[in-house]
Amino acid sequence: MRLLYAIQGTGNGHLSRALDIVPLLQQRAEQVDVLVSGPPADIELPFPVRYRCHGLGFIFGKKGGINFVKTFWQLNSRAFLRELNELPVHTYDVVISDFEPVSAWACRRRGLPCVALSHQAAVLSDYAPLPPAPDPVGRAVLRHYAPATRHYGFHFQRYEPHISTPVIRQQVRELTPTNDGHYTVYLPAFDEETLVSRLRYLSRTVQWHIFSKHSRLEAQHGNVRVLPISGAAFTDSLARSAGVLCGAGFETPAEALYLGKKLLVVPMKQQYEQACNAAALAHMGVPVVKNLKDKSLAVLDHWLQYGRSVPVEYPNETATVLDTMLLDAGRSEVGPLPLALSY
Repeated sequence: MRLLYAIQGTGNGHLSRALDIVPLLQQRAEQVDVLVSGPPADIELPFPVRYRCHGLGFIFGKKGGINFVKTFWQLNSRAFLRELNELPVHTYDVVISDFEPVSAWACRRRGLPCVALSHQAAVLSDYAPLPPAPDPVGRAVLRHYAPATRHYGFHFQRYEPHISTPVIRQQVRELTPTNDGHYTVYLPAFDEETLVSRLRYLSRTVQWHIFSKHSRLEAQHGNVRVLPISGAAFTDSLARSAGVLCGAGFETPAEALYLGKKLLVVPMKQQYEQACNAAALAHMGVPVVKNLKDKSLAVLDHWLQYGRSVPVEYPNETATVLDTMLLDAGRSEVGPLPLALSY
């Protein structure tokens, strides 16, 4: 069996999940080729990447949301069309997409099956929690960004049979969590200056570890320590933390919950997936704030004093999910479909 496993490279969550999934796929297939699309990420993969594509990535801003100007300029429609036309998806028995658009649209263009194995597949389920304010445009973008013919999703809870609990990296499963008193922060849509200015004076006795996408050197600002992104350093800080302040992504909140850390999330602005994640986490009892303004800092201060962890049970079922997916993944008659993209 020849497999193509395609990964959305924007952010670290998809790549983190691949660290466990790719070795398991390699145990189950004669050949597993990996594709990564999007801007350069912070995680180095320990296995060969056969295809590196421009894709359709999102670029984080510094004020809590996506920088649509930079995102727009890095969307080269000619490059994207060339990539999907040149990608030989027809030579693979199964194409698996973790929210990766080049492989998904290449399959759709040729009328071939594409298996979605992603958190986004679970977010789009009719049974998954929705944010209070509807966002039909955001949901449409999520649905059509990487179209698939079969869907296997991961979410914070098992909302339906095709939704599994999160893939927790083996590296995290092997940790022995402790509490050294500091708080780990990962808010990539905020710049270092904003985070330091808001957190430094919230509580002078609290030690903060901020991991910043916008900083290359480590720095100390009173009780706030700023560190460049590093997988090993972040995982170590996470395991020894008293709590985690992060965006409403998927992998980091899931790992924090798994390690028994109290958690508070700040969903990225204009990001429908994070709004859905925030709704799911709020339903579980995780506090959510919209921004880091004064009103939100009051909630954060209360969380520091009285917050508690939310118990979860995340068994290691990744191998079972992959076995089910591969068993189901026969070629189906999809038929050629026209490519209709707008930017």
